[in-house]
Amino acid sequence: MKEIIINTDKNKPGIGKVKHYWSNCVGAGRACEGLRADWRRQLREAREACGFRYIRFHGLLSDDMGVCIRENGSLRFHWQYIDSLFDFLLSIGMRPFVEFGFMPSALASGETTMFWWKGNVTPPSDYDAWGELITALVLHWKERYGLEEIRKWYYEIWNEPDLSVFWDGSRSEYFRLYESAVRAVKAIDPKLRVGGPATSNFVPDDRFAGEREDQSKHKTHLVEDLESLEWKGVWIQEFLEFAADRNLPVDFVSTHPYPTDFALGGQKSPDGGMAGRTRYVRALRDDIGWLKETIAKSPFPDVEIHLTEWSSSPCSRDYSHDFLPEASYIIRSNIENIGRVDSLSYWVFTDIFEEEGPGPQDFHGGFGLMNLQGIRKPSFHAYRMLHELGDEIVDQGEGYLITRRADQKLRILIWNYDMRKDRPVPMSMYPDYHTAEAFRDSGEEAYMNLEISHLASGQAFGVEVLDKEHGCAAAAWGKLGYPANMNQEQMKVIKAASETRNYVVQAQENGSLKLNVKLGAYAVLAVREL
Repeated sequence: MKEIIINTDKNKPGIGKVKHYWSNCVGAGRACEGLRADWRRQLREAREACGFRYIRFHGLLSDDMGVCIRENGSLRFHWQYIDSLFDFLLSIGMRPFVEFGFMPSALASGETTMFWWKGNVTPPSDYDAWGELITALVLHWKERYGLEEIRKWYYEIWNEPDLSVFWDGSRSEYFRLYESAVRAVKAIDPKLRVGGPATSNFVPDDRFAGEREDQSKHKTHLVEDLESLEWKGVWIQEFLEFAADRNLPVDFVSTHPYPTDFALGGQKSPDGGMAGRTRYVRALRDDIGWLKETIAKSPFPDVEIHLTEWSSSPCSRDYSHDFLPEASYIIRSNIENIGRVDSLSYWVFTDIFEEEGPGPQDFHGGFGLMNLQGIRKPSFHAYRMLHELGDEIVDQGEGYLITRRADQKLRILIWNYDMRKDRPVPMSMYPDYHTAEAFRDSGEEAYMNLEISHLASGQAFGVEVLDKEHGCAAAAWGKLGYPANMNQEQMKVIKAASETRNYVVQAQENGSLKLNVKLGAYAVLAVREL
């Protein structure tokens, strides 16, 4: 059994700063879902517990938001639904990370749609009209919220235009879409922050080298070892070169580094098989390294980097999202990349998410940090614990981070992520929850020994345990027989199981705290000086 040995000093000088980039942004499914009362209750809870500052979602301009119609050949705009949603976001202390998409039918060049809710993914029939829409909406925000407020927002153009299912156009047409939008926004105020290309996960081949996605050039199904391939971001270099050539501003670069060999649940490889493998365990760190190096060599070396979607997989029917290893993976990945990007936005905060339609049962592998009923998953606890860390690094090692807050109180995170595994959390596709359970149970336990010196005699510390018995509602759901639709009594049991275990320990008379704990596989321990 492995050991995590930690010895530190309360008065030890700091060795670095903690950038809470994990709290900068979180995702949601689509704008129209944000009109629901239960969605709003859950977001308020996530904001208060996890500290999220921005939120990004699809469908802001889709027909279900009622933004645009044509009357007698002219465009007419309606902002009531957007106003309701944005008023709410600001009222709870959050701001929009605006994603301009999808295409209103009144502007669309075709009828191709995406998702159960049918977002139109075709280019505009008239790029001047697209620019008119963007101008009218941003001017409305300027009037309603004031210029100083909307300067604090981000404006991202479209979502994953490299994928044909999200953009029924070419790369050049997307660049034209960006040019039209960025000129419209910057004409209102040059300090408004605009970026892109919001492309999908990294690839090791030339499937996106041309104007349109070419699935015949996928190569991941041809090799056993995904780590043997050289992975690269999609359209990043081309986008920055285009912007420089056209003298267009770029305030941030965005992309989506899911650690998989495919970008959407259900995608097929050229041989007809499922492209469903997870990459090696440090794929995120390597992808960020490639991105930083590429941007540093570009005409825009100082732009912000926002990874506007991320999770252990890009599938909304993956049971791994519901189980304990997801939490340990989130904590390990975020801490490993402190200070390297400006945001890593988890996709998404709630299972009120309808890309494939409503979830088929109460736990179905949805992306959310909470399920449909608002029950917290282990991933929710992971972000809550990250949010509670201090701003100064006191000590750091494999499986732990010790921080100090401004009030000099220590905040410590310890996680038992099984580094024997050569890849992150594997996918467990609905209705197969057994793979997620088997991966959790295959992990290695660890003995954790923590000693802190130079404390006041009797100084109290709160200890919080997140493991498969405490804070993992899906494990309790399994013990109940995996009910598809829980009754009220079952819901009470699941709700109780979603709570972590908490207890208090005290320093000895000599000012030393000694804590010895047996950590289960993928368990997380939060230690807080009280």
